[in-house]
Amino acid sequence: MKKTNKIAAALLLALAAPATSMAQNSLRSAYFTEGYIYRHHLNPAFAGERNYVSMPLIGLGNFNIGLQSTVGVSDFIHKLPDGSLTTFLNEAVDANEFLDGLKKRNRMNLDFDMTLLSFGFHKWGGFNTFDLSIKSGTRMNLPKDLFAFAKMGQSGATTYNLKDMGIFTNNYAEIALGHSRKILDNLTVGAKVKFLLGIYSADFHVNDMQLTLSDEKWAVSGQGEFSSAGIVDIPTKLKEKTDNGQTVQEEELDFDNIEMGDPIGGFGMAFDLGATYKVREDLELSLALLDLGWISYKNATKATMAAEPWSFEGFTNVPFDSDNPGNNISIEDQIDNLEDELEDLFQMKAQGKDKHTKALGATLNIGALYTFPYYDKLKFGFLESTRINGRYSWSEGRFSANVAPVKCFDASISYAVSSFGHSFGWILNYHGRGFSLFLGSNHQFFKVTPQFVPVNNANANFSIGINFPFGDIKTL
Repeated sequence: MKKTNKIAAALLLALAAPATSMAQNSLRSAYFTEGYIYRHHLNPAFAGERNYVSMPLIGLGNFNIGLQSTVGVSDFIHKLPDGSLTTFLNEAVDANEFLDGLKKRNRMNLDFDMTLLSFGFHKWGGFNTFDLSIKSGTRMNLPKDLFAFAKMGQSGATTYNLKDMGIFTNNYAEIALGHSRKILDNLTVGAKVKFLLGIYSADFHVNDMQLTLSDEKWAVSGQGEFSSAGIVDIPTKLKEKTDNGQTVQEEELDFDNIEMGDPIGGFGMAFDLGATYKVREDLELSLALLDLGWISYKNATKATMAAEPWSFEGFTNVPFDSDNPGNNISIEDQIDNLEDELEDLFQMKAQGKDKHTKALGATLNIGALYTFPYYDKLKFGFLESTRINGRYSWSEGRFSANVAPVKCFDASISYAVSSFGHSFGWILNYHGRGFSLFLGSNHQFFKVTPQFVPVNNANANFSIGINFPFGDIKTL
């Protein structure tokens, strides 16, 4: 294997190790769809028109899966002149053309949200909700220099900076209780309290790392951190290494022998707060702050990736006869030593177990809804959503047209511009007495590979829900 490929493989392995699963990915396309049963997921001040109960246990009351990315298949798979396909690593693919299609920081979000049981009812002067859900989210940052290094190695830039490379995954169960009520003629408020049961959390982040490659010398420096807690238990192992002529043992994570940990390893709490204000008969403003909370694990595995300053200046004193090296070290042994040093460089050195507390990452929704004066069943909305989650934060602005031609059916189409590009969204929603069905998407893709993977930016989302409304239509 080429020497540069050794380092690239180690870096990609370090990123992939904790990515064992897929935070909340609500159907934002339905924010202004007034017959949509789960509007209270987007703003707890929104009240349902009828009492309802979800399709229980099998997750079909509200099922949502989504992917957002600043890159896509077309960035990494290229067509050759003869029509065949190849990866970006092929020498026939121009390096500058490939790298021009990437951003300085390439990002990917994978989300999964499934409601096991939900119901809502009008009582106690307002609308009340209960939800039992499973939520999962994975966030990934891959710097452009990582792909430049894999593509060009030491034939390209002298120094590659891998700062802010990382991956974070959070998986938990949620029990939520909500209440909304009108406190003034034109002001409605709502709140939810959420009890969180942590299933699995992992966080790997490279704080700073530089790779310097030249014909005379390789040099690596930097450091990273890793933590893991929950149902995935990563054991440790002892590894011997030579330091200043002495043999020492270091404890490192053993990703080859991952075991099952506690099914519920963490506990936390979060809150949703929301309000709507009717400025006038045809204009309503709304505001919501969601997932303001945390999950804490007691026994989280901690580790560091300490790429201490290291350099390689080539092989020295290579004997003519490798079988009889004399006082020199054979070329085979020198290569083996180099491989051992590279493996040591990117190992996760165990730091024991400790408490691990992580914020969920809050979402701020700000909306404005305008009713068309000549046809009051047609409304236009704008929703600004911001995910506040440190290095994995993002924002989106979404314009929508919403129509409700009859009492039991409404629909919406929307166009969004976000940190991940632009996208088209939609929802179709039947909500008659006794039965409700919705289908929708935040990011509708139009061009896919034969394997049904989006070709351009990998933005895709799908939501479906079957619920059972009952009782008369009521308003707060």
